[in-house]
Amino acid sequence: MRVVFGLVWLVDAAFKFQPEFAQSFSDLISSTAANQPSWLAGWFSFWASTTSTNPALFAYSIALLELLLAFCLIAGFLRKLAYTLGFFYSLILWSVPEGFGGPYGPSSTDIGTGIIYAIAFMLLLLINATSGPSKYSLDRLIEQKWPGWKRIAEIRSGS
Repeated sequence: MRVVFGLVWLVDAAFKFQPEFAQSFSDLISSTAANQPSWLAGWFSFWASTTSTNPALFAYSIALLELLLAFCLIAGFLRKLAYTLGFFYSLILWSVPEGFGGPYGPSSTDIGTGIIYAIAFMLLLLINATSGPSKYSLDRLIEQKWPGWKRIAEIRSGS
């Protein structure tokens, strides 16, 4: 599951490295505010003004972050940190460019993908916590050389 999820993030990162993404980034963020409830206007205005200062920097930073998440998921590297970062990043994705999955109305059928990604990262954390260290991870190889790595990479050290 971890590796397949990492491949999804890898494909997503590849799309974000396309120049068109950086060129349309400001429009993507500012257009999300359309049709949202007025009480969320400040939230979307903040992100639209913040990202408009240097949209290419934000766009390529997002692409790099997603590439890093993909590597960590595929290789099983720094899993505890990657799953936690992925969880919070997915919530940001859901709340800013996806507009919390809204606007909601009678014809709404989708809550957005970011919240689903956040749940998937939470499930990976829970799987790691209940199953212990993964045999199929770069973390395990590092732990054999440096046992202290477990504190960084594992939810619990297992038996």
